[in-house]
Amino acid sequence: MASSTGKHFVTDPKTLVKDSLVGLTIANPHLAFDEKEKVIYTKDLAALRRKQVTLFCGGGAGHEPSHAGFVGPAMLSAAVSGHVFASPTSSQVLSCLRRVYSEEHGTLVVIKNYTGDVLNFGRAVERFKSERVNQGHPLPKVDMVVVGDDVGVVNPNDDEEGGVGRRGLAGTVLVNKLAGTHAANGASLEQVKGTAQYVISHTFTLGCALNAASVPGQGMPRTLNDSEIEIGMGIHNEPGFKKTALKPASELVPGLIDHIIASMPFKKCTGQSKPRVVVFVNNLGATSNLELGLVTKLSAEATRERGYEPERVLQGTYMTGLAMPGISISLLVLPDDDVKRAELLALLDQPAHCAGWVNQTRVEDAGSTDDAARGPATTFTPASDSVWESVIQAGYDSVVAAEPEVTRLDQLMGDGDCGEVLLSGATAVFEASKSQQLPLNDAAAALARISSLVEDSMGGTSGIIYCLFLDGLAQQLHKLGATDRASTTPKVWGKAMLGALDTLYQYTTARPGHRTLIDALQPFASTLAETGDVAQALTAADEGAKATAQMKPKRGRAVYVGHGDGIPDAGAVGLVAVLSGMAKALQ
Repeated sequence: MASSTGKHFVTDPKTLVKDSLVGLTIANPHLAFDEKEKVIYTKDLAALRRKQVTLFCGGGAGHEPSHAGFVGPAMLSAAVSGHVFASPTSSQVLSCLRRVYSEEHGTLVVIKNYTGDVLNFGRAVERFKSERVNQGHPLPKVDMVVVGDDVGVVNPNDDEEGGVGRRGLAGTVLVNKLAGTHAANGASLEQVKGTAQYVISHTFTLGCALNAASVPGQGMPRTLNDSEIEIGMGIHNEPGFKKTALKPASELVPGLIDHIIASMPFKKCTGQSKPRVVVFVNNLGATSNLELGLVTKLSAEATRERGYEPERVLQGTYMTGLAMPGISISLLVLPDDDVKRAELLALLDQPAHCAGWVNQTRVEDAGSTDDAARGPATTFTPASDSVWESVIQAGYDSVVAAEPEVTRLDQLMGDGDCGEVLLSGATAVFEASKSQQLPLNDAAAALARISSLVEDSMGGTSGIIYCLFLDGLAQQLHKLGATDRASTTPKVWGKAMLGALDTLYQYTTARPGHRTLIDALQPFASTLAETGDVAQALTAADEGAKATAQMKPKRGRAVYVGHGDGIPDAGAVGLVAVLSGMAKALQ
């Protein structure tokens, strides 16, 4: 079963919507909550009604942050919620409209094109008009717009047959943003409605999902196989227009863009032109931000490649289907007229202050900083040295031989990659030496270069520990004036290694006795600095590594396993393999 779960954080499915809305108000102190009618509204609503056109939206719960998450300055004045995937009743909507209505400026109601919403919101508007007239007031200034941006399930005969039309999807959020910001800027009801209608008629959305979403208290309505994806799945788990084999995102996303621009509504809107667009990438609930970033990249690229220049690209979680593992992509076609296009983009760019909208930060490009990021050029002159080449060769051979055992040990106590990572680093250094790409006539320069190779090839925690130690070792040798082989005696190497350990200790709390490679490295350095005897230092390192078998792990993933239980630390054993190979070549 693909990317789905029937598990939920829930106390009582019957009170989940109310409880969630209470949580929203706790986290967003500008909001107030009418618990009986499930209406979220901005606390300054009484003043807001005197200043501007007010707007509200609503529908079933389960699409969070839609719609309550968009209540705030420059967006919605209020939102009304039904049960999960169910329209609020007309009485709920009427209560919201009464609360929100601006006598002076009027009110715009925005809804998605679903039968329950159209009927309940429509009835509430008509009830409000009737009661106002019956109270002796003039006909209230209330308008309602219905968003239908879906191009996944389209009946080409809707216009002739008076069909239900296209479903309302993430494009509704763009309507709320542009119309809400226009209202906040003092536009009239007619102007705000005009902006909303433009966005409705020029926005085209297609979604897809790896699976349906589990509904709290009900579970999974249906499932897809791991190898399937459904194109056009609705935000209430409605079936899409096709199930197909799951493809790489690099094929899937351009295919979604192709479907949008080939759809009848899009072609009817754009004709033969290639207008500029806003690309709006939406998380349907359970797609990771890591994957969503990829979808955004591919969406923008595919749109541009097809001749539609993205003026803005927005990414976020705006209109969900509970925890649906899927995405939707919307294209908002911008006006051809430069002035009108600039006006619409200004409304989009203007910050809105609410829980759900992601404001784009726009700053002036002050020029490239690439040169600074690269830092000063690292120059060195490759030089061969037969002794050091044989030392590197022997260290590499020793790691190759030890890798299976190091891997086995790490599989028992860690994540199993220690041997492979160590071999990657040793291979990179060996190949650089073999191709004479190291300055082996200068020990400090060679170590600095080796550190860079290790960083690029190893990665992980062990990689950075080696890098920090090698960086410190290079600095210590330079400080000691030990550059050529004659000046780098074993005792000098030992002294430099102790200094390098001090550098390493600035950035890690690992110390001898913590069951890490430090348990082999510290005794090797100390013994070498004291005696100058490589063989004796190697024995100390080997004993230190073996002693880790009885130590309690205090660092790394082995902490979660427990005691060593007679298994030595893989990192310490790997380091001894490196040292023993190098020592063998020096004997």
